[in-house]
Amino acid sequence: MEFILGFIVLVLDIWAIVSILSSGASTGSKVLWVLLILILPVLGFIIWLIAGPKSARSPA
Repeated sequence: MEFILGFIVLVLDIWAIVSILSSGASTGSKVLWVLLILILPVLGFIIWLIAGPKSARSPA
């Protein structure tokens, strides 16, 4: 069971990091968000979901 939860956290963190790097945020912001997710994987991901930079997609 722990393996499945760990794998899910890993996949979500990778998705968040890719989204951060493709966002229009400044380089400094990107670095801080990625560090937050690497240091605190679960909490960092949750904080990023709430307050993180949005992806580079144009609004629909």
